[in-house]
Amino acid sequence: MGDGPRPPGPPVPLLIACALGIERLALRSGRGRAGGAPGPVSVLRTGMGPRAADAAVTRALGGGRPPGTAVLASGFCAGLAPGMHPGDLVVADETRGAGAPTACTGTGLLAEALVRAVPGRTVHTGPLTCSAHVVRGHERAELRATGAIAVDMESAATLGAALRSGPRPVAAVRVVVDAPEHELVRIGTIHGGISAFRVLCAVLPAFYEWHRSLLLPRR
Repeated sequence: MGDGPRPPGPPVPLLIACALGIERLALRSGRGRAGGAPGPVSVLRTGMGPRAADAAVTRALGGGRPPGTAVLASGFCAGLAPGMHPGDLVVADETRGAGAPTACTGTGLLAEALVRAVPGRTVHTGPLTCSAHVVRGHERAELRATGAIAVDMESAATLGAALRSGPRPVAAVRVVVDAPEHELVRIGTIHGGISAFRVLCAVLPAFYEWHRSLLLPRR
């Protein structure tokens, strides 16, 4: 499980991990508008899939990075719940992969911060599950039946690798790029992708607020 907020001390570095170049572009595009971060922030492109994410995060955290670096998995995802739309936000309360679920740190605070950072967008909170491939149709329904609200390929592996490297705060925030009524194969995908990209450009103030909360003393 992830650590809670820490006692006051040196700034906690933040590593934001994403799979795709377009996700990294969106996150880096938002940095100039997000104001100052409370500590060092870096955006890591891991590559697609759980194996690539695991390997990239393990390398990044083993390369002399300060212990306790907070890790936040981000990027796009597929929504599983009926009524979801491209551009909706998903805040994981846990990620589900090959092993035991990983509990996320500060889920409620992160969700509230996203409501303020991206007004007008729906924020969903719940389990985020992992798949090694794009899911459609019946697979989406089967995953929804497990209680998961969204699926992506890297978040569970990212957080799992982060915690294997040492105790630290971890979280996952994804932007819905397709949903049950808006699958990638349908007309309108381009519009949905643009919407999701714009939302991902706007999330950094919320990430920084979550990051800042890690410096507060435990209650």
